[in-house]
Amino acid sequence: MKIDLTKYHFFSKVAIYTLGVVSILIGTYHLYQPNELLLFVPFFLPGGEIWSYMMGVSYFLVGVSFLFNYYVKFTSYLLALFLFLFVVSVHVPNYFFADTNDIRIFALFNILNNTAIGAFALHIGAGARNQKLHFEDND
Repeated sequence: MKIDLTKYHFFSKVAIYTLGVVSILIGTYHLYQPNELLLFVPFFLPGGEIWSYMMGVSYFLVGVSFLFNYYVKFTSYLLALFLFLFVVSVHVPNYFFADTNDIRIFALFNILNNTAIGAFALHIGAGARNQKLHFEDND
């Protein structure tokens, strides 16, 4: 259930571990400061702080998965799914319904940032072997 790091270039390994550490830090922030993130949850999404806690736990578990090299494929795909869903359900509405130009720019930054991290997570997940989650023959 691990990623075969022997086939990865040195900088690829550094990138995976860096994303692991950053994910833990982002997850910790989501868990300890959920009220500060409520500002960005659109009015039509119920649950309030639940979204912050859910993303915090997800980020934290993905980071631990990347650092300890367990369930990498599953957590990579889960992170990418969460990020793409949040781009569509949180950041895009924030961009279109922003009151000020600063909020619109911040929403655009979040759209680009979460899309890039989601794409990188898909790349990591696609490279993970021996995960027993083969969705296709060439996966």
